[in-house]
Amino acid sequence: MKTLHKTLAAALVSASLAGTPVLAEDTHPVTGEQLADEQVFTYRALDESSSLDPQVVEDVDGSYIVRDLFEGLLNSDSEGNIVPGVAERWETDDNQTWTFYLRDDAKWSDGEPVTANDFVYAWRRAVDPELASPYAWYMSLMALENVDAVLEGEMEDTTLGVEAIDDHTLKVSLTRPMPYFDQMVTHATTFPSPQWVIEEHGDDWTKPGNLVGNGAFVLTEHVINERLVRERNEMYWDNENNLMDKVVTLVINDENQALNRYDAGELDKTDIPAGQYPAQEAERPDEAHVFPRLCNYYYSFNNEVAPFDDARVRKALSYAIDRNVVVDNVLQGGQFPAYTFTPALTAGFTTPDLEWGEWTQAQRDERARELLAEAGYGPDNPLRTTLLYNTDEAHRKVAIAVTAMWKQKLGVEATLENQEWTTFLTTRSEGNYEIARGAWCGDYNEASTFLDLMQSGSGYNDANYNSAEYDRLAAEAQTMSDPSANYTKMEELAAEDMPNAPVYHYTGIIMVKPDLKGWPYEDVQQNIYSRNLYKVEQ
Repeated sequence: MKTLHKTLAAALVSASLAGTPVLAEDTHPVTGEQLADEQVFTYRALDESSSLDPQVVEDVDGSYIVRDLFEGLLNSDSEGNIVPGVAERWETDDNQTWTFYLRDDAKWSDGEPVTANDFVYAWRRAVDPELASPYAWYMSLMALENVDAVLEGEMEDTTLGVEAIDDHTLKVSLTRPMPYFDQMVTHATTFPSPQWVIEEHGDDWTKPGNLVGNGAFVLTEHVINERLVRERNEMYWDNENNLMDKVVTLVINDENQALNRYDAGELDKTDIPAGQYPAQEAERPDEAHVFPRLCNYYYSFNNEVAPFDDARVRKALSYAIDRNVVVDNVLQGGQFPAYTFTPALTAGFTTPDLEWGEWTQAQRDERARELLAEAGYGPDNPLRTTLLYNTDEAHRKVAIAVTAMWKQKLGVEATLENQEWTTFLTTRSEGNYEIARGAWCGDYNEASTFLDLMQSGSGYNDANYNSAEYDRLAAEAQTMSDPSANYTKMEELAAEDMPNAPVYHYTGIIMVKPDLKGWPYEDVQQNIYSRNLYKVEQ
């Protein structure tokens, strides 16, 4: 039986959008709020985005920008529910073959129609070895028919399980049923790309004046490591319901400087520096916000480099981290101490009872000393290592606290090394480190988005963890109607092998000006769409 509830829901949303009255000049069409004359949203980003190319971007801030410039088959609403995007409806009768029906009024910013072939081109492009997309592995996770053979060069990309039935009908064939597949196509890697623009401009196609997108905004200015501006796309199919005229990203590496610029009125939104949330919330409760996020923070051990090829060393360092001190004393933003890799709020995931997570910190410290001694380290032979993190004051504070714990409890001498974002990504992915900061925000709301990172073949297995049993459990989970038992076993195995040390699970901790409305605080994935934001008169 087809999942008609999805098709019906999509149709109802489309109908409601079509029936939305034309915006009054000075009031919000739904809330009736008085709108500000100037609809410009300016916010702080920590780093320059990794890319503006949907098939190349790999970071959270970059993905936000790409969501403004491009639109995928489906979007998510302010609570994280799936809603129509370029596809106005979709259906499946077995969760293995999916059909998406594209709206006929979707256009590129140059006026060309958005067609099913634009998605076929983009998905084939994502698995093209010449592009070397850092998210090519994600297409494999999507279980597209023949995807692994295409990635390995054994089959042509024309055999990939995506087909344009006609200009407005896209058929996707999977190797196994995936009930959450619709969540996966909200990810930037699956967004359409303009073939004619890419072929004309090559690597320069994402520059202002060249970039053609199908999102609610167009790129008008980009100064690397400084600012990026996007403005209203008049060709966007739902432009009349977009209240925001311009969005400005300012790259500010120092979070305290960013807060000063927020206080000076230069920013509408910024992150709250580590440890400052209690004071900001007390002083400005209408501007300081904290909310759960589907993200984890961890330290990767390079499992291929001695002594971190020894699980005893990895477990010792992990056990010695007092996670309560990190979240309560250093960060103070409501974060959750992490003893599993997968956050507890992940849909359908039940946190397993792991023995080491039930111990007191004193018990973990004692066991850490025993393990490190068993591995041959102690007062006469202290472990020396380097901890790598990307430039950010909060990362620095956490790293200082953690390495101090290692020094005090275990005699470990750890040197801190920081690198700017893009260099850091390269260093970590190439394995040129011993211990490195890591973080992951779920690409979709299901445990596999976290646990698959530790498969030996994952593109983001930066720990170089290799466990045949873990891989077996992961592969088996992909074909199970209820994989929760395997997810529990995978977390238990990760606790035993400790390829990464989970530290905490995120909260969003931000300052937002009172006149900025529409922020999706209830979406744990924080898929932000600037077209849903607006400013009111104060």
